[in-house]
Amino acid sequence: MDLRVIIADDDDGMRLLLKKALDKQNDIQIVGEGVDGEEALHLYETLNPDVVFLDVEMPKINGIECAKKIADINPKAVIIFVTAFNDYMPQAFELYAFDYLIKPFKIDRLKQTIERIKSIETKEDTALIHKIIKYEKGLEKLIVKNKEGLSFVDIKDIIIIQRENRSTVLYTEKDSFSTSESLSILEEKLDRNLFFRSHKSYIINISMIEKIYPYGRWTYIVKLKNTDKDALLTHERFNDLERIFTS
Repeated sequence: MDLRVIIADDDDGMRLLLKKALDKQNDIQIVGEGVDGEEALHLYETLNPDVVFLDVEMPKINGIECAKKIADINPKAVIIFVTAFNDYMPQAFELYAFDYLIKPFKIDRLKQTIERIKSIETKEDTALIHKIIKYEKGLEKLIVKNKEGLSFVDIKDIIIIQRENRSTVLYTEKDSFSTSESLSILEEKLDRNLFFRSHKSYIINISMIEKIYPYGRWTYIVKLKNTDKDALLTHERFNDLERIFTS
């Protein structure tokens, strides 16, 4: 199946060069182009592409701000910055972008990135954390406020909490609960021995970790039990998690 791609760059020439470079790759379909961050965000919301190529310095909304808005819709959006400047790389690290290409880039470098994206779904690396520690809490409940009213959720049943479509969503094995509360507020209410902030967009129940494997250049994917949802884990937080299981 083709990877559906959008490109956003205010330089017509660079957009054309990137299109030609992508046309040389197998299984790529360019479904949209934008000249600024606003167009890129609109294209993402309407087309739901697999991959987003963003320039950093663009009118209206720059690439960094556009990526933040996209990540609040889908934290695992595959965002690749393509820029002539490496000054923004620390911000890209913070956003956990999939990759960061410096113009002019080599075709082989782009090919490596595309192949890495394609390998995500089939990747079956050996889990990096094998020992899972189970914690037992009482029947404590988390009160979740949403537009329907109040939901009382058994804390021990929560598997993952994530940002999704600009909301915060709690997932149990059988249900999901959406709220406007931030992850930071929920994090303060949860037992730090059981719940772990793996990424700016995710909190996970560490007793439910099943497998961890690399994703992109700077992050990992965490597979969890009893759900089809998974979480991102930053390299820094991986080290913190490893210390929890080895201490």
